Amino acid sequence: MDLRLSDEETRIREAARKFARKEVQPIADRMDREDYFPRDVFRKFGSEGFLGITIPERWGGLGLSYIAQALVLEEVARVSPALALSVGAHSNLLADNLARNGTDDQRDRYLPSLVSGETIGALALTEPNAGSDALSLRTEARRDGEGYRINGSKQFITNGPVADVLLVYAKTDPAAGARGISAFLVTKGSPGFTVSRSLDKMGMRGSPTGGLSFQDVRVPADQLVGRENEGVGIVMGGLNVERAVLAGIPLGIMEECLERATGYARDREQFGQKIGRFELIAAKLANMWTELEAARYLVYSALTSVATDKRSARASSAALTFASEASTRHALEAIQIWGGYGYMRDTPLERLARDAKLLEIGAGTSEIRRLAIARELLGPGFD
Repeated sequence: MDLRLSDEETRIREAARKFARKEVQPIADRMDREDYFPRDVFRKFGSEGFLGITIPERWGGLGLSYIAQALVLEEVARVSPALALSVGAHSNLLADNLARNGTDDQRDRYLPSLVSGETIGALALTEPNAGSDALSLRTEARRDGEGYRINGSKQFITNGPVADVLLVYAKTDPAAGARGISAFLVTKGSPGFTVSRSLDKMGMRGSPTGGLSFQDVRVPADQLVGRENEGVGIVMGGLNVERAVLAGIPLGIMEECLERATGYARDREQFGQKIGRFELIAAKLANMWTELEAARYLVYSALTSVATDKRSARASSAALTFASEASTRHALEAIQIWGGYGYMRDTPLERLARDAKLLEIGAGTSEIRRLAIARELLGPGFD
């Protein structure tokens, strides 16, 4: 597989790196300490074009590849995985999803402000009792004249507390199970829609996560995305793209950890020599580099795959599973190499370790992703 980036992808990566170092790195620690979401920086992301990487130019985007989108997340994640997560939820889970599945009227209404960063987006699927088994959701949308009324709750929604527009999944035919799910656009301020709780997390602090409540929220019929009762295809296709794109975040964590661990091993002296000369330290660095390159192959391959086939879960599930688990190991290994200094909050390593862990849980846990891979390998009859 040719992993060489196009000239445009290379330019996007370099621009994202400069932006992240200039605008995000200075506030990354504050985001973590205060669980602070920098809306002004988020808008700057939009003004620089980073929120509409895959959105067609007609709606203000750049019309580039999923690889380009993941590269932006990769560079932001090196300094703040939390902000990378919010950017990914906004630009991929909502904006790209809407660009692929919405009507032209819906795209005209919502995409330009999402691309510019003037409005913030989120996707609302997970519920208190529907996590790994997401399709067992209980939120319902019942017909009410020319529209629908939504009742239910959502949990663990990235950007939920700050979102201006959300893609909400609900059952329009509860008796049909997964074949009775529909997708709706719900806007902030809709009567009956509230943020029930902002959640305090172990990591990814500064990326707002919350519980949402829907009590007789009326949604006009023109806010239905796709066809009624055919939302499961949007769910599954979106999830496969989400896993591939968000896998750029653990890549960024791994790159940062390797760079910091290598630099420290070159400089730190113990027992009269640089610690990089100790074989056990050198082996850690070699293993980190090997896993990073293996992860990169998996992630870029998955990004290429979902561009043409959004139905298969195998490539994206493998990419995110391998990269996320490796990023947790890398953060802990970097801390080990730095020793007591790595355990301190003076370096970002302990923050990266806490942030990395979420990537083994979100977008389907590692266990669920492995099941998705196995089911495709085993074929029909093993669902």
